[in-house]
Amino acid sequence: MARRRWGARPREGRALADRPAPLPGCTPADQIRRLTCALCGREAKGFGYVHGLRLGVHPKLSFCSMRCCDAGSALARRRGGVIDKTPMEERAIKEARRPLAEVLIELNLMAPFHDRNAAEIDRIIEACVDGFQASMRRQAAERDPLDDPLPF
Repeated sequence: MARRRWGARPREGRALADRPAPLPGCTPADQIRRLTCALCGREAKGFGYVHGLRLGVHPKLSFCSMRCCDAGSALARRRGGVIDKTPMEERAIKEARRPLAEVLIELNLMAPFHDRNAAEIDRIIEACVDGFQASMRRQAAERDPLDDPLPF
């Protein structure tokens, strides 16, 4: 007679669902937040941080790599559990103005942007980056984690 582990059910009694059931009390926005990196917007790979280990008070932040997890947790510690636009991100947006201007000149589209101030150009850059990250979040939400290949 074969030994059975406690609580194990026979395989023929199990039926796999096409999609896993959503977590109770979890909105689609929460599910997307769990599937994308809180720092760079890429697909989250299972690295996480909860400020002060107080899950009911602070949100769980998911990250794509240990590098993002270390940087994101350091930001959250400095800012009391919240990740906002950092000075590095503000500087990156400012430094992206020149490449944007070069592309606009190449495509002969500089005339409509010539009289715009820096804040308006920054809004355009942020909109492009936000659109890119939103697309990454949507793609991560559409992906079924059960379709991933098994590591061997």
